[in-house]
Amino acid sequence: MPRSTTPKKKGAPKRLEISRIGAQGDGISHGADGDIYVPFTATGDVVDVWLEPGPRGTMRASLEAIVTPGVDRAEPSCRHFGSCGGCSLQHLTTDAYAGFVRDRVKTALSQHGLGDVPIEAPHISPPGSRRRLALKALRTSRGVLLGFNQRQSHHLVDVKECPIARPALVALLKPLRAVLGDLLTLRAGLDITLTDSDSGIDLLISGRVSLDLARREALATFAESYDLASVHVLDDGFLDPVSVRRAPKMRFGEVDAPLPPGGFVQATKEGETALLEAILEWTAGATHCADLFAGIGTFSLPLARHSTVHAVEGARAAVEALRKAVHGTQSLKQVTLDHRDLFRRPLVVHELNRFGAVIIDPPRAGAAAQMTELARSAVPAVIAVSCNPNTFARDARLLVDGGYDLVCVRPVDQFLWSPHVELVAHFLKTA
Repeated sequence: MPRSTTPKKKGAPKRLEISRIGAQGDGISHGADGDIYVPFTATGDVVDVWLEPGPRGTMRASLEAIVTPGVDRAEPSCRHFGSCGGCSLQHLTTDAYAGFVRDRVKTALSQHGLGDVPIEAPHISPPGSRRRLALKALRTSRGVLLGFNQRQSHHLVDVKECPIARPALVALLKPLRAVLGDLLTLRAGLDITLTDSDSGIDLLISGRVSLDLARREALATFAESYDLASVHVLDDGFLDPVSVRRAPKMRFGEVDAPLPPGGFVQATKEGETALLEAILEWTAGATHCADLFAGIGTFSLPLARHSTVHAVEGARAAVEALRKAVHGTQSLKQVTLDHRDLFRRPLVVHELNRFGAVIIDPPRAGAAAQMTELARSAVPAVIAVSCNPNTFARDARLLVDGGYDLVCVRPVDQFLWSPHVELVAHFLKTA
């Protein structure tokens, strides 16, 4: 269990039994005064806690001791569990965690009157599969800290291991600290993005960095020594290609797409494959598809082997990457590109009605404006990908109220041991 950081308090701690896991991953104990939220606990745990007020009138608790572990409790695999904010559910058994993922989706749907929708068994990416890490670096008097923020804190946890990440990324943490030590002044910080692309690791360093010749050479030597594909520095909006030994690329189907520095990719290859399998299954027979929030072509490029695709994306760098991918191959059917902000200017009904299927994969905020237009359209099938069950459920309600049937939801968890759950859902127009 995580070591208690609660200062010494007078009196005795309160004993509770955990009855379920909440949407944010905390255990919940039902008491006479309402629910009490206890981090790092599992259903069936009997625990001693110190109570403290939580947000919006709730009660939270600091874990003092696990008196009796429940059957859902497992031994965490990482030494940083309990301090690192990256994982909050590593203490659950495999079955209990899968149940949490499914319940997380069902709870969100139920809040919008969609609790009866069929939810398939979750596809959960395994340990050692995360191919993108967003880290923070900080120079202190004791050296460079590199890792993730502590849970609900700005305190930085210096990460020495990470069981969710690909081993190639974890192996870079120690040498990366050394090279960052020459870039950082005392108490200065940087954002670090590591992406294990299909042509090698892309390193993006973001923040205030003074790059003289010696520091450039150090970064170039680092890239050479550890066979990085590229190193870029982003400082005040200026992107500096310090070392580009190979262009970072992602392979989608049989097509290579350029990956912009620090660009978005699905968190795991396994999760990407599960999402794509659902999309290809549910778009079978559609000869003309739209891919909204298309990114660099994760779904557009494989889809284009079977149908024409209209790809719409708001980020210019992603659109240009997809354009290069399309122009670099002759094996695809026609792909049209539209650089367009779908939040401000969604595709409207007459634009949508020419498609046999629409795929939509918005950011965490969802896409209420675009979903409203889809709800009014006659598109036969909508396949929605989401990394936020709450905004998905809100948007799904719009489609259902517009005459769509939510056929099924397939959870695809790429954020192992965290409360962040992705999913893909199939809608069919019925009215």
